[in-house]
Parts: sequence; structure tokens; C-alpha cells
Amino acid sequence: MQCAILCGGLGTRLGQLTAETPKPLLAVDGTPFLETLLFELGRQGIRRVLLLAAFRNDKITAFVQTSAAVQRFSLDVSIAVEPDRAGTGGALWHAREQLDDWFYLINGDTWFDIPLLSLHGKAREDRPCEGVIALRQVDDGSRYGTVDFDAQGQVTAFAEKSSRQGVSHINGGIYLLSRTVLRFTAPQCSIEHDVLPALVAEGSLLSVPFDQNYFIDIGIPETYERAQVEIPAHKTRPAAFLDRDGVLNRDHGHVGTLDRFELMPGAAEGVAKLNAAGFYVFVVTNQAGIGRGYYSEAEHLALMDHLALQLRKAGGHFDDHRYCPYHPEAGVGHYRQAHPWRKPEPGMLLDLMEHWSVDIERSFIIGDKRSDLQAGQRAGVGGYLFDHGNLAAFIDTLLTNQHTPGQSHA
Repeated sequence: MQCAILCGGLGTRLGQLTAETPKPLLAVDGTPFLETLLFELGRQGIRRVLLLAAFRNDKITAFVQTSAAVQRFSLDVSIAVEPDRAGTGGALWHAREQLDDWFYLINGDTWFDIPLLSLHGKAREDRPCEGVIALRQVDDGSRYGTVDFDAQGQVTAFAEKSSRQGVSHINGGIYLLSRTVLRFTAPQCSIEHDVLPALVAEGSLLSVPFDQNYFIDIGIPETYERAQVEIPAHKTRPAAFLDRDGVLNRDHGHVGTLDRFELMPGAAEGVAKLNAAGFYVFVVTNQAGIGRGYYSEAEHLALMDHLALQLRKAGGHFDDHRYCPYHPEAGVGHYRQAHPWRKPEPGMLLDLMEHWSVDIERSFIIGDKRSDLQAGQRAGVGGYLFDHGNLAAFIDTLLTNQHTPGQSHA
């Protein structure tokens, strides 16, 4: 999937801060804000990025060349430069030749912390659509323009600021759009005022509401200052470490090839629930079948790519994974060794904790063997023994009941 990021705004409300710097490049905790957005795209599996630039686009280009997120996730980043101030819709019109058939669109000066693939899941439903919008819940709708939608999520109206009070939903500034919406664009136009109303009039705009997800807009001095504290803290997340065989897929014994791979019931939906709850999702799996010579590391990695694809169909993703191909007795050649990554040793979990900002106290492991829980305990996280039922139902129960830090539950 591709994501386009609007980077062309002047940021006049920030005064001298944006006199020579595009707003998405303003430093938050010493790092350009755009780095946070690219990191979030990369960890959710989005690899193609199109930056819609205008003001000081040379600085946008220079940033891409040194971006840590671009390097970490091997992002394929392109830049489209609008010739004049074209508006949010005009930016799409000028970049029309570079857009995929379906693409995400986000603002370069806001972070709405949602699982983007949930929009993709909505678009895959039976109802035809040309766009999906993420909606943000607010306590007082009278301060904003609100969005009305029916029980199936179809957007029925956009309302300007009104007297509507109480809990309401507003535009969260994140969209999944079909390239066909470009027929509503022009060299100068607005997504909000031109494209979205046209989609509503045709009944082709769906929505996904989010109730508690973190949101910040760095476009005014007060929120920019607040971002310096909030964003670094929010990047630290609890992690759900998931065993693979017996948890995500049926354990037929040394599953290493596609012909033997079968998802557990509710696996994809369960991972999507963890994503929506704000967890990092990591897969940690002993793969002694590699060491025994039953299949290769390349075949294992191809199977992990297949797993990622199956999860995406339900709007879920895993952020990273580790595997241990070694076995102390049955391994062949250099694979015959005791290794600190082989569960019940905690090496895989500890390595992930070194590479990701993990809230250890709120993290846990789900496995189908005692050795999984022992690995979690040795890494300082709680554990849950899965009984091979429906993983989504299991995770629902786990999230509903408060997780006790550091405890294992058999």
C-alpha cells in the first residue's frame, strides 16, 4: 500500500518557527515530526510513501536522504511538488500520475494513532465505496464540524460548527482513497470542501470511528509545545509477544512451508484487536525445523510474509518478529547448539525490547506451551497459556480483564 502525506502548508500560526522550515520538519523531542509519521507507517507495513510538498521542498528532499525511518523500514519515498499553493485537493491533482489505485492520505502536521489497516478492512466489505475516513470522537461537538454516519458506517453528512453538544465524531484527517476520486479534484481545490462532499453525495464514503485513540496537531504554539512531552511518552507502548505455531497457526509439527500453513480460528482478527488496543505485536517462534533440515530460513521468511498478508486482510499486522532455528541436540551443523534465543530462554523477547520502546510492565506473551510463559517470565513480562480455541475471543477476554503486570496465567 501507498501513503501520501500532505507537507505543503505554510504553518503561519507558528510564526518564526516555520519561516524557513516546513511544518512537518519541526523538531519534536529533537527529531523532525515527519520522522514519527514515517516510523508509524513503516511499522504498520506501509512501504511506499509519497510526500506532497510545496514550501521549502528542498528541505523535504534533504530530510528523506537522512531519515532513520526510511532506512529502518526500507521505505520507497517519492516527492511530488505542487507549482503553486494548490490546497489539499490540488496537491493530489498535481501528484495524480504518482498515486496508486488505492492510497492512504494523512496530514503532515498531525498524528492520529490508529491502525491504518482497519480502514483497508472497511473498504474490503461488500458495500462499494471510493473512500474511507477515520473519525475521531470528541466530548463536545459544538467546537467542531461534525460527521454523521449510519449504522453501516456510510457517511451521510458533514456539518459545520453548530450548537450540537455532547459526544460527537469529527474528521480525523486520515483517509483511504481510490484513485477514482481524482475526478473531483482540480489544480486548486480542497479535500474537505470539494472531494469529501462529492463522495457523500454519491454515497461512496465510508467511515471507521475511533473513540480513545491519541491525537495531536502541532499547528499552533500551545500544541506544539505539548507535543514535546506527549509524543515521546506515547511512543512507548505495551507489547504482545505471540508464539506462532499453535497460537497464530495450527501446529502440524514443524510448519515451514505454505502447503502446511493454516491460520488458527480468529488469529487475524485477534491481532487486529491488539493493534487497535495500542499494542506492539511481535511474533517470537522456535523454528528447530530449520536446524533439523526440514525447511530453509528462506522458506520460513516466505511463510512469515504469507502470514503478514493474511493478517492484513483482517486489518491487522505484526510489527516485528524473531525466530530461533537452533536446537541443542537435533540441529544439523552449526544449528546444533544451545542458544539464548530458544525458548524458554528469553533472548528473542529481550532483543525486541532493545530495538523497540516497550512498556515492559504492561506487556505479555501468549503461547501454547509452558516454555513460552517461562520465556516471558525471564524477560519480565506476564504470560497467558492459549488453549487452541478462537484467538480473537481469547484476546477479547484478556483485554477486557485487566492485565496484571508480570504475572503468568495458565
